[in-house]
Amino acid sequence: MPDLTFTGIGSGLQVSEIVNAIVGAETAPYVSRFNKQQSKITTDISAIGALKSALESVTDSIESLSDADNYQQRRASGADSFVNLSASKDAQVGNYSVKVDALAQSHKLMSGAIGETEAVGEGTLNIAVAAGDFDITVSATDTLSDIRDAINDSVDNDSVIATIVTDDAGQHLIMTSKETGVANTITTTVTDVSDGNNTDNLGLSRLAYDVSDPLPINHITNLAEVTEALDAQITIDGTLVVTSSTNEFTDVIDGVDITAKKLHDVDDDISQISFSENNANIQSGLEGFVESYNQLQKLSKQLGAAGEGGSGPLAGDSLLRGVMGKLRQELSKGFDTGNANTLSLSELGVTSDRYGVLSLDTENLNEFINDDVNGIEQFFVGTDSTNGFAASFKELTSFYTDTDGIIQNRIDSRTTQLDRLDDDNIAFARRMDSLEARLFAQYNAMDLLVAQLNSTSSYIMAQLDNMPGVVRKDK
Repeated sequence: MPDLTFTGIGSGLQVSEIVNAIVGAETAPYVSRFNKQQSKITTDISAIGALKSALESVTDSIESLSDADNYQQRRASGADSFVNLSASKDAQVGNYSVKVDALAQSHKLMSGAIGETEAVGEGTLNIAVAAGDFDITVSATDTLSDIRDAINDSVDNDSVIATIVTDDAGQHLIMTSKETGVANTITTTVTDVSDGNNTDNLGLSRLAYDVSDPLPINHITNLAEVTEALDAQITIDGTLVVTSSTNEFTDVIDGVDITAKKLHDVDDDISQISFSENNANIQSGLEGFVESYNQLQKLSKQLGAAGEGGSGPLAGDSLLRGVMGKLRQELSKGFDTGNANTLSLSELGVTSDRYGVLSLDTENLNEFINDDVNGIEQFFVGTDSTNGFAASFKELTSFYTDTDGIIQNRIDSRTTQLDRLDDDNIAFARRMDSLEARLFAQYNAMDLLVAQLNSTSSYIMAQLDNMPGVVRKDK
């Protein structure tokens, strides 16, 4: 059974209430001070974290403008049901016609009908595709299924897929080249141990197929050709014929990849393709930068607000003032564009109002793009020896946002303060527990003493009442 403790019985005092009141009087000021300190530090961490996140967003928004590969791209037009297009910045502006004459095909061979349980014939089957070949050893009891599995399981086979199709006449071994094009034609030669003849249509030689000899009379065609190996072919501008082992034509036009999808029939219109300059990344990149910077500007005003309407968590904070001041300086700097010329964001159409909010004049920007897109690229990207605006801006913000930057150092410092507060709170709680225990011990001792005194007083009064000759006043 748990111990039961009753306090105040001897003295009549409300010991528990008295002790709780004393401990509460000690605790209340500390708790109030602790909550204020904790709230202040937590708010500071949250505010600084929001500033860091906003700075990182601005930096990310300018990232696309720091890569030279994103400039002076080419816009490809004319993709249709016959061709797909892609173009790099190496493509020259121009127009072309493209006719798809043939699509690439994989070579496919099929054996004659052979019974499911019939042994094909003993020997070695060599399968060659392009520059590679591999051997399959066939035993005297192997069926078509065994040969199929041996082909597919061969560690040296990276060129052929074997399968079996069964019709009313029996099983047929199908071999298909994994790659398309004439270069990937399948050739099979056998060493037929079962009958000693490698080319007749008996035993293992039933799987022989070799048309590599220039003379058709020497061709071995014991396997039937289901699908001919074909290269894809296109004609450019009506005169230039190009072939490919796949349906992809890479750099047949400088910087242009063409994928053939469908044959042009006689009545089909020839595909008309064109390539033009595409510098949309500049405007879209600047629009993203302006938007994210304005969000940062709005946040900084909220964090640093001071006045009758209330103060922000970073009001008067030197870190907030410093970073925003540095950013404003960066926005006004000029950067080299080549030929001893410099350029600033404001000249490109990025201007600031009196509240620090940015806006983009796209008409002014597009004029610069048309006049000197190379200069704009160098303004943002820089050179091998000099940073452009994008890299310079990133270097500035990284000073604050890196894992060892100013903002993270402050967050770490505040987190350490929170940890100390928690340690102090635990220590204070222990002191209050000790105080409570001590007070209960003191009041309980007093309560016991009063109880003893009351008992002694009652005993003495009873003895006096019983003494002869003593007359009580109430009688």
